[in-house]
Order: sequence, then structure tokens, then C-alpha cells
Amino acid sequence: MKDNFSVSPKGVRTILIGLILMVSGYILMIGGGSNDPAVFNDAMFDFRRMVASPVLVVLGIVIVIVAIMKRPADKQDKE
Repeated sequence: MKDNFSVSPKGVRTILIGLILMVSGYILMIGGGSNDPAVFNDAMFDFRRMVASPVLVVLGIVIVIVAIMKRPADKQDKE
């Protein structure tokens, strides 16, 4: 019996990994503000928020796209 599901179980795991990377990137962007509007906080421009988190989000998007577009290997067609 052939599955009609277009993404293999390995692809689903890869999609979940990509989603976890994207969520962790967004979590790293949180914070850096100031409670007092008269005080400027330079923490919002640190490496974590300006470089690391966008890289994680973009990497997660690329991983999800690759997982969706990758064609699953059909073992039944080879027989």
C-alpha cells in the first residue's frame, strides 16, 4: 500500500528541526528594551539580537524549504 503523503517521515522531522530553529531565533530577539523611555539601552544592538538570531531564523527557513522540496525516495518504484 502506497502512502499519499507527499513528505516522508524524515522530511517531517527535518521540518520540525527547522521550525525549532526559527522559534529559537525569534526567542533570541526578545528583550533589550528599557522600562524608562528617557533612558537608551544599547543592549538591543548586541551580537545576539543583530546577528545570531536572524541567522537562526533564515537557516530555519532554508531547512524547512529544503525539507518540503526534497523528493522522497520511492522504494516501490525500483522493484
